[in-house]
Amino acid sequence: MDISSSKCHNHLQREAVAVCLKCGRFYCRECVTEHNDQVICSSCLMVKDEPIFKKFKLRKPFIYSLLFCIGIFSAWIFFFYIGDMLLSLPSDFHDGTIWERVVK
Repeated sequence: MDISSSKCHNHLQREAVAVCLKCGRFYCRECVTEHNDQVICSSCLMVKDEPIFKKFKLRKPFIYSLLFCIGIFSAWIFFFYIGDMLLSLPSDFHDGTIWERVVK
């Protein structure tokens, strides 16, 4: 079949301007895209990129768990050093008697 007399696979009222190299169907300008120097339809492009999305979906829980652990560790370090700083203050400060010594 010749491309000049064929219609788009998705839009039957439009003339086809390209052939998908993967599936061999005819498509109009809206239905094809250039990917890695090849003209390819959107359905073949999604099938081609599907394993990448599946790999990312498997890593997503691991990444969120890692970020959660880093956040908990950062909060622990922060509060540890705040507590250490408060403990290093003299006991007069905690008793409230340090102010009496400064005023006199």
